[in-house]
Amino acid sequence: MAAVAARVFGERLELAVSYARLLITEGVVRGLIGPREAPRIWERHLVNCAVMSEIIHIGASVVDVGSGAGLPGIVLAVARPDLSITLVEPLARRTAFLSEAVTALGLESTVTVVRGRAEDVVDGPPAGADVVTARAVAPLDRLAGWCLPLARTGGRLLALKGSSAAEEVDAHRDVIASLGGGAPVIRLCGAGIIDPPTTVVEIVKERDVVPQGPKPSGKAAARGRGGAGGRAGGRDSGRGRSRRG
Repeated sequence: MAAVAARVFGERLELAVSYARLLITEGVVRGLIGPREAPRIWERHLVNCAVMSEIIHIGASVVDVGSGAGLPGIVLAVARPDLSITLVEPLARRTAFLSEAVTALGLESTVTVVRGRAEDVVDGPPAGADVVTARAVAPLDRLAGWCLPLARTGGRLLALKGSSAAEEVDAHRDVIASLGGGAPVIRLCGAGIIDPPTTVVEIVKERDVVPQGPKPSGKAAARGRGGAGGRAGGRDSGRGRSRRG
């Protein structure tokens, strides 16, 4: 694995080692990485995420949804300094770790940390990304609904998946199309480098889709505006809540 890591990270290997140390120390203490994951942090997490960079073009803007401990977002930033990466994560304890890791690794010029859910930040600075990534966040239908709005038309969702990727693609193909996504394609990254290779489901955003739903009226509308004794934002005001699957 040492030889594989050196091949994947190249001259950035020492930076990857520093990140690995953060994950198996502070990451474990804060509950972001399970203690049993420490011995296989390179094989299961770092290299597994890094190889997906082979399908991301040079200079791309990337939004990593549900970034957690920075997988794959920080890994991509370490492996590819040409990428501009935004880490989107709703939980405060995780965004605190991400911010500290970005500073410790000297990645401030290429990585931004945003606290929020994907659907909360869709109109913010991360919108219009070339690539949106997600790892172990949710089933493909929900993931497409959250992530595709963050991509530009022609941009891509790259979802790291496991052995059930083909089943998910078959089950959610119609929903993905209704959300403006093209036909999902399964990519195997790192073939010949790691075994098994990393499975990534690639979905191109073909068009914007206007969210559908009934408009509030009467008392409901008044509550939504903060009038008639209601509170502005209603149940949607709880932005710190996680929607990770």
